[in-house]
Amino acid sequence: RGVHVSPAIRQYVIDLVPATRTAPELRLGASPRAALHLLRASRAHAALDERDFVIPDDVQTLSVPVLAHRLLPTAEAMVGRELPDQVLAGIVRRLPLPRR
Repeated sequence: RGVHVSPAIRQYVIDLVPATRTAPELRLGASPRAALHLLRASRAHAALDERDFVIPDDVQTLSVPVLAHRLLPTAEAMVGRELPDQVLAGIVRRLPLPRR
């Protein structure tokens, strides 16, 4: 609880999770609860890195491990062999980083 998450980082997570729900390659995206878990994991990652604040790299590093198993690809994505972790990695790359 002592690890700070700035409003910009919170907004970044809030933008990331709904982007999974609008991705055309996904039939089912991440839930609001998934956003909470991503924030918690990012805090833990920062603490393990001996920081008392979360940076965008924490969120990016953990987005696939925390969110990918919650996503369901469309039939077309499965035929094209697009796995949820690949789709999510693309979303993370396209999403603008939070500004200070």
